[in-house]
Amino acid sequence: MAALVERGPVAAPADPTPAGRSEAGGRRVMVVWCPDWPVVAAALQHELSLDAPLAVVERGEVFACSAAARAEGVKRGMRRRDASARCPELVVVDRVPEVETRSFDAVLAAVEEVSAGVAPVKPGLCALTVPSRFYGGEAAAAAAVAEHLVALGVWDCRTGVADGIFAAEQAARRAATQDCTVVPAGGSAAFLAPLPVGALEDAELVSLLRRLGLRTLGDFAALPARDVLTRFGSSGAWLHRLARGVDDRTAVSRQVPPELEQRVAFEPPLETIEPIVFSSRRTAERTVTELARHGLVCTEVRVVVTTEGGWSGSRVWLHARWFSTADLVDRLYWQLQGDPAPDPVCEVRFVPEAVESMADHGEGLWGSAADERVERGVARLQGMLGPEEVLAPAVQGGRGPRERQSLTPWGERAVSSRPAGLPWPGSIPPPAPARVFREPQSALVTGVDGRPVAVTERGLVTGEPTLFTVDRMAPPTQVQAWAGPWPIDELWWDPAQARRVARFQVVGVDGSAWLLVVEDGRWWCEARYD
Repeated sequence: MAALVERGPVAAPADPTPAGRSEAGGRRVMVVWCPDWPVVAAALQHELSLDAPLAVVERGEVFACSAAARAEGVKRGMRRRDASARCPELVVVDRVPEVETRSFDAVLAAVEEVSAGVAPVKPGLCALTVPSRFYGGEAAAAAAVAEHLVALGVWDCRTGVADGIFAAEQAARRAATQDCTVVPAGGSAAFLAPLPVGALEDAELVSLLRRLGLRTLGDFAALPARDVLTRFGSSGAWLHRLARGVDDRTAVSRQVPPELEQRVAFEPPLETIEPIVFSSRRTAERTVTELARHGLVCTEVRVVVTTEGGWSGSRVWLHARWFSTADLVDRLYWQLQGDPAPDPVCEVRFVPEAVESMADHGEGLWGSAADERVERGVARLQGMLGPEEVLAPAVQGGRGPRERQSLTPWGERAVSSRPAGLPWPGSIPPPAPARVFREPQSALVTGVDGRPVAVTERGLVTGEPTLFTVDRMAPPTQVQAWAGPWPIDELWWDPAQARRVARFQVVGVDGSAWLLVVEDGRWWCEARYD
């Protein structure tokens, strides 16, 4: 890795917080960020120079690119063909996540020489408790980390120190090369306030916030927490807490009792990843259940893999909230992919490194975090009825509301043949309706002249909707507002299955909102907005 960099001096900036603790008494967090790590990993794998224009692509789009490529106009999300047109000298490499994980292990090992217990967040990003006491301050500790990484050959490394992981990550992303940005204790909210909402890295929420006129994290943080929970759900409420500088992941944890460690032995040892992960699922579930029995949740876990030849692979994983059974299984799968065992595996251990009280992670069943008792109840119900009888809903790609529904067995990774990120011409814009009827209900929409409204073959409305009926037994409701149509001409090449429909969003004077569809002159009600 040393061939990729040039050596240079590492300066230790002034340290405003030498104590290493926040104003609330919690331990401060340091985040180490290595920019463009997918590019660095690809350059190492293919023996390329980072000074050359290089792009890592995934599914035909640029996932990451080098500084030289950005200087030529290449951007993340750009199509491969457009990127090559912008920069004819561009070297394009397909993304391999396993290579990124494996190459980042060397960085983690180097950081562990400064402080034990480094938690990888993702390839190119890791977090650790600030070892300021041993180095004379937070900035000095960051300089020690940078020195170890430069000696390894990682020239572009940046660190941030704050009260929480999110604020520390944003500080690291705004630091100069081999430099450190230190957020004063208690100053996370003020530091985050002027940052753009794009720092939340949730494309759907960020797009919605921008349309609402909320441009900065401070604008988002100023909204009432309960209103955010009602409008954006638990995920939005969690991001709202981060925008306010409230990051529970930095709470002081107690020593985990030894009996909470869970292990599974394989006889005979297993060689491939899939059987190992499948056979460890019950052990992962037992780990979560045993912690829940003590009223605890795990925020950091060490996964230890041992082979029959004596080799042992160990890594500490950090979670944004807490680990569920599916989370533990995923981390084991990722670890086995990133650091393959050289011999058949004979044992897997889940060792909780940091636990916190379950009461500190939510307001209850419908509060700012999920209730662990609900998860345990669902898992128990699934064990009684079978894995295929308890399903979890998810959103997939599609044009109609029913097409976008996807049901996956609880705890399993959702797999869809219709990715939600692809464009779906004719689909209705967000927000999605809350109640989708199993079967469309008969409806009727009429214009000023009392005739049913229709849509022509050119997608034109024959008249402005004035009255609508979604229940033939109820009187018609006056239309207060409407939007549409969104016409769709599906399977036009197959006369037997061809459909030509158009959808409308209709709001009545009584405040009710509906998703109506017209097909062959007949109106139906597909969903309701609650």
